[in-house]
Amino acid sequence: MHLLQYQVDAFSDKPFQGNPAAVCPLSEWLPDPLMQALANENNLSETAFFVPAGSHFDLRWFTPTSEVDLCGHATLASAHVLFHHMNWAAPEVLFQTRSGRLRARKADERIIIDLPAWPAVRLRDDASITAALGMAPRELWLSRDYYLALFDAEQSVRRLRPDMTALARLPEWGLIATAPGDSCDFVSRFFAPAKGVPEDPVTGSAHCALTPFWAERLGKTRLDAFQCSLRGGRLSCEIVGDRVEIAGSALTVIESRLNLPDQIVEIGREMPRPRV
Repeated sequence: MHLLQYQVDAFSDKPFQGNPAAVCPLSEWLPDPLMQALANENNLSETAFFVPAGSHFDLRWFTPTSEVDLCGHATLASAHVLFHHMNWAAPEVLFQTRSGRLRARKADERIIIDLPAWPAVRLRDDASITAALGMAPRELWLSRDYYLALFDAEQSVRRLRPDMTALARLPEWGLIATAPGDSCDFVSRFFAPAKGVPEDPVTGSAHCALTPFWAERLGKTRLDAFQCSLRGGRLSCEIVGDRVEIAGSALTVIESRLNLPDQIVEIGREMPRPRV
């Protein structure tokens, strides 16, 4: 069995910036352990797999260690592959996922993805989070299974050097650090060592939480965001009811062919899932 795979830098219009995602179009699902093994082999924060299902595509995302419920940058990358490599002629593509139905549509040179909005609730200060981050946030919030640590200044977020082992021990698996931006509405960083992603370069799902959080604080529905990881990425975000629309660019940097002999596929059916 031979499969095409694309590596796409999402939320960037330049190569080697933004967040790289591997995208593997399928005609039918591979065994789950084999898809997990391929994601581990790619060793990117996410590998996306999709299959056609009538008028939409079923879409799944895997980190190097586990399947996740939502990934924004790999959704953007998957839409990019359909629009630019698979001759998807319609201006919009629908994905059915573990987080419901998601939409992606062309907007000039960018793609807009439609994701759920995740409101946050205020938490008490937590000494274990302060210790893991090496700095106390001004406020601590929780959105789904992401902690959201608010700091006063962009430089505080940039200077963070978290203890990844300590972060991986926290009850929730993801942590967003955020602050007002010096040249944009807000900045952020995202850490998920418990899922095999010490720091994610640009995280669409984190902006499901960040967009409503900052929209309420700033009194505006459209926001410009920058995720200030080493690679960095810019996102244009808008809160639309209980949804978040995120616009970004994408660029294919690698096209490859996966060689999967039939015996590997059969072995994949018997492979255990990697431990988280």
